[in-house]
Amino acid sequence: MFRQLPPLNPLRMFDVAGRHVSFTRAAEELGMTQAAVSRQVAVLEGFLKVKLFARHHSELQLTDTGRRYLAAILPALDMIEEATADVRRVDAKPILRVRSYPTFARHWLIPRLSRFSAFHPEIDVQLTTAVALADFEHENLDLCVQFGEGTWEGLTAWKLMPDAIAPVCSPALLNGGKPLRQVQDLERHTLLHSRYRRSDWADWLAFAGGKVDASHGSVFDSSTLTYQAAMGDIGIAIGQISLLERELASGDLVLPFDKILRRSLGYYLVHPKRAGAGRKSVAFRAWIVGEAKASK
Repeated sequence: MFRQLPPLNPLRMFDVAGRHVSFTRAAEELGMTQAAVSRQVAVLEGFLKVKLFARHHSELQLTDTGRRYLAAILPALDMIEEATADVRRVDAKPILRVRSYPTFARHWLIPRLSRFSAFHPEIDVQLTTAVALADFEHENLDLCVQFGEGTWEGLTAWKLMPDAIAPVCSPALLNGGKPLRQVQDLERHTLLHSRYRRSDWADWLAFAGGKVDASHGSVFDSSTLTYQAAMGDIGIAIGQISLLERELASGDLVLPFDKILRRSLGYYLVHPKRAGAGRKSVAFRAWIVGEAKASK
């Protein structure tokens, strides 16, 4: 049977205008002009062959018919809105919001992320990066990959990998004209620093026993940029060995020395203790912890 329904767009305009009893305020809510709202309501009045509003100069009022009609259609519109929201919730994939330390995301997480999507195609991952610890109180985040000691107040942490650092350079620089056979040879080369990890060279030199001035060299905005500079033969960077598997395996970077400093720092997956972990977060945690174990 053919439904005798009114034109739905004018009906929507009437709903908003009737609730506000104002074409101007309805136009503001709908992002339209006042004249456009008035015209759409007039279309509905023409279909119904009744007046829904009484217009008295600058004042707008619902007629008795308009008031009864608005009261009758509101429950139906509410039901349509609720049914639409339910369908959208069912069909939409849950979004997992993850914040990661930038170097970890670039060199370790992103190359593996397709494997999580293969295991869990029902979950969409939204990945952002930052050096600062995530503020779960004020940011819409589920999980964070953070670098540090692993003890953050109010957060539960799972260690993914320890911090292991050593100098890395290009094969061309290693085999170039300047010798690079012992730690003291670093004096003849440019040391590459990340502004967020300025103590790495000093820590490694103290561990390796080298009397080299760690303050000289070039400073870059991130560890990733120091690695790029090292591959470009600009100098020698301090590399986080666990994040450079591909570069070391391909030979783009090499270790000039066999001295690797392992510190108490590391990369951790964290979330607020008070919030617990939902299904999507538990799935991601199980996957990333398994990947970290497999890469050791």
